[in-house]
Amino acid sequence: MKDRVEINVSAGVADVRLVRADKMNALDNRMFDALAQAGERLAAMKEVRAIVLSGEGRAFCAGLDMANFAGMLDPDKSSVAGQSVDQGGGRLSKRTWGIANDPQRAAWLWRELPVPVIAAVHGVAFGGGFQVCLGADIRYAAPGTRFSVMEIKWGLVPDMAGTQLMRGLARDDIIRELTYTGRIFSVEEAREYGFVTRIADDPRALALDTAREIAARNPDAMRASKRLFNAAHDLSPAEGLLMESQEQDLIIGRPNQVEAVMAEFFEAWVGELVEMVGFG
Repeated sequence: MKDRVEINVSAGVADVRLVRADKMNALDNRMFDALAQAGERLAAMKEVRAIVLSGEGRAFCAGLDMANFAGMLDPDKSSVAGQSVDQGGGRLSKRTWGIANDPQRAAWLWRELPVPVIAAVHGVAFGGGFQVCLGADIRYAAPGTRFSVMEIKWGLVPDMAGTQLMRGLARDDIIRELTYTGRIFSVEEAREYGFVTRIADDPRALALDTAREIAARNPDAMRASKRLFNAAHDLSPAEGLLMESQEQDLIIGRPNQVEAVMAEFFEAWVGELVEMVGFG
């Protein structure tokens, strides 16, 4: 795993790095496995309150490794024994991780992790790499970063959860145009469309700062907020309002919430004291 993904945890923040820099962090089978293992490790780390996902080298992720295309073209590897692809027996149709298959897991796992995930993107995020960054809650990108829903270039569809992740971020016609053409678009366009939260000269540094700020907040409220946002698209207004109330009932008066209130009161008191004695 360490030759594909590295994880370092400090003060509640998990710094997750794609480290296949010589291949622009392209997705091969070992990278898919490493991402899955990283997701399992992170989900089990109770001390983690926020996650930053980034790539070493020249790019966040250049997409699928070209060597993996050979396997796609082998008909013996495209279906499950005893069933044809037309019968729903395609290898990719098999659910191997909850509602997803293994490639989809590489992008969807960031949405499923219980704490906020911030992607710091630079260089390029093409194809599968674009879909991986979309799994994050927040995306910061460097000037000059380029993006593409590139699968159509290879005669394919975006099948790493891309259709499900894009639909909550951008207009339907924009998603269709980008998918049908596979054109490369700029970081400015990505922000305009809704795929990029902020453009920053050093997106990883900004992501780590934001993650540290998140980690300092009530972890119960943070996890509940992510559950609410993840569920929002699938709930009716009545269901969504009820879920808000249920989550709040589980938070109010608990130790972490009381600590948050006391911290705010203390900060306000110190501010007033400083103003009274004329410091600052």
